Amino acid sequence: MSRPLILVSNDDGITSRGIRVLVNVMKKLGDVVVVAPDSPQSGMGHAITIGNTLRLVEEEIFDDVLAYKSSGTPADCVKLAKHYVLKDRSPDLIVSGINHGSNTSISVLYSGTMSAAIEGAIEGYPSIGFSLCDYSSKADFSHVEEIVYKVAKQVLEHGMPKGVALNVNFPPKRNEPIKGVKLCRQARAKWQEEFKERYDPNGQKYFWMAGNFVNFDKGEDNDEWAIANNYASIVPCQFDMTAHHAITQLNEDWDWEEMK
Repeated sequence: MSRPLILVSNDDGITSRGIRVLVNVMKKLGDVVVVAPDSPQSGMGHAITIGNTLRLVEEEIFDDVLAYKSSGTPADCVKLAKHYVLKDRSPDLIVSGINHGSNTSISVLYSGTMSAAIEGAIEGYPSIGFSLCDYSSKADFSHVEEIVYKVAKQVLEHGMPKGVALNVNFPPKRNEPIKGVKLCRQARAKWQEEFKERYDPNGQKYFWMAGNFVNFDKGEDNDEWAIANNYASIVPCQFDMTAHHAITQLNEDWDWEEMK
């Protein structure tokens, strides 16, 4: 019986510690192919490359694993994997990460890690994005490997709802083990940015974005609560961004005769 085919990508780049951990875990579950950016692509969201060349170079970076680095974004990497690297083969699972940093709450919209997973869902493949809430390039991933394995195994065995990708976040390593896994909703939170005006050595003005993450959500069923309380969070995400509840409200509130 053939082993599942698993495509691995990320947004921190093909040389990141997180993707190496993810590859090693996925090798226990199936045959792995890697297509990942050649440099960090954090915060790229679902950007794709239009009007510029896309490079794809085979890399011997993982033992016994076919791997390519791409000049493109995470979403580009999944597209290139489907149309060029895998060709007539379809992955049984697409996984992205493990990201160095949180992708909880509103951050999912900006996340390159999740864009690779969402791109997989758009193409109809079961897809998962994994993130560790630790931004250090030397982050310790040892406490999350077992859960990564279990989540991926569940998806391989039971499948996924169509059009859905899982956003899985882990708390940083603490003095106690992760308490468990919570199936959550996305917390109601946002970044409150500020732009600091600065000048380069040539006297030219530039801006540096800074700010703070503000959580407005007091519930105990969201991803921010789970991470703060030392649980791993799983949030099912969809690419259909239609506000279905608003259709009913707008139909009731607007004067549609006037709109004719």
